[in-house]
This record gives sequence, C-alpha cells and structure tokens, in this order.
Amino acid sequence: MEQYEMIWEYQQTDMELEQYEREMRNNSNRKELIKYRDFLLEQQAALKKIEGEVDVMSDRVEALVDEVSRLNKSVEEYKKQLTENPPEDQSKAHELVTAVEKLVSRISHYEAEIAKLRKDSEGRDRQQREVRVRAAKARAEFDRIKAIYDEEYKEASKQLEVLRGKVAEKAVGIDKQLLEKYQIIKRHSTPPITRIRDGRCGGCNMQLPAADMNKIRTGEPFVECENCGRIILVR
Repeated sequence: MEQYEMIWEYQQTDMELEQYEREMRNNSNRKELIKYRDFLLEQQAALKKIEGEVDVMSDRVEALVDEVSRLNKSVEEYKKQLTENPPEDQSKAHELVTAVEKLVSRISHYEAEIAKLRKDSEGRDRQQREVRVRAAKARAEFDRIKAIYDEEYKEASKQLEVLRGKVAEKAVGIDKQLLEKYQIIKRHSTPPITRIRDGRCGGCNMQLPAADMNKIRTGEPFVECENCGRIILVR
C-alpha cells in the first residue's frame, strides 16, 4: 500500500478518535459538573470577600469603642473640673463647656458609626449563611452528578483506549516525516488531508493553480493546497 493511501486510512481512524474525544468533552454530565464547580468557586470567593469585610468592620468597631471610652473619660474629667474647680470667670467656663460639647458630639458620631457597622456586620452574617446554604446544595448536586459521570467516564475511557490503539496501528509503516507533516497541518486545518473535487481543494474549496493541475496530469498522487496547506489526494 502506498504512503498516501496509508495516511488517508490513518486519518479516518484519527478523525474517529478526535470525534469521540469531542463527544466526551461535550458530555452533558461533564458540562453540569463544570457549571457546579465554577459556581462553588464563586461561592468560595464570595465567602472570602465577606469574611474580609467583616474583619475590617470588626477592627474598626474595636478602634471606635476604644476611642469612645477615651473620650468619655475626658468628658468626666472636664465635668469633675467644673464641679471641683469652677472657672473664675465666664469666659473660661464657656471654654470648658464648649470643649465638653465637642467631645460629646464626637462620641455621638462614633457611637452612630459603631451602630451602623454592627448592623452591617449582621447583614454580612446573613449573607454568609445564605452563601453557605447555596454552596452546600450545589456541593451535594455536584457529588451526585460526579458519581454518575465517573461511571460514564470509566466506560468511555475503555473505548477511547481502543481507538487510540487503532490509530497507533494505522501509523505503522507510514513515513515519520509524513506523519509529522500531518500533525503540523492538523493544528490549523482539520482534516489535514482531503480529496480533489472538480479541480478544487476538498477542504477550503479553492481552485487549484495551473501548476498543481499539471502535476496531477503527470501522475502526481497528491499536491498541497497553497491556500489552506492541506494535502490533496488525487486518488
């Protein structure tokens, strides 16, 4: 059997293998697994984001509580000073009262911020619970589908190995350089080998130039398409 006939038969088996691999990739359960996997990754990212936000809020609340405590002490000191050592004139009394009012205002502002942060933190806690519930349901469905898919994949893998064995058998006796050329063409044009049809490339349907047609008339078994690079078999 001539090389070009052998490579043509090799291609038939190789394309059968490629089609089977494509069907395995397009398996509906496999697609569902990928969908649930991506969803679970999204939920993990969401949890991490929420946990980070809660940590930031907790740190802020802790800092504000310390500051409020410090300010309250300052207010008590001012009040004690007003009681035990009353100012000698109205101007100094007014300064002390103004200072206390500013401290009280800051305390009120910080306490309002603390209340808001605690409310937001409670909201984040609810979000975390909701995310965990969704993730748990998705995980259960993922595990269920995976058990089914694992059995399907086990059976499909057996057929896959059979086809790979057939491809290896068909490669026996084919020139190494021709096989390498086949693989190079396959990277950009599938199938790599085609037939001539009415003077055109059976792959890209472009008209063959006169030089190639002359080669065919003189008995060349194949030519290469200048447009797509495929090997075009004459017979």
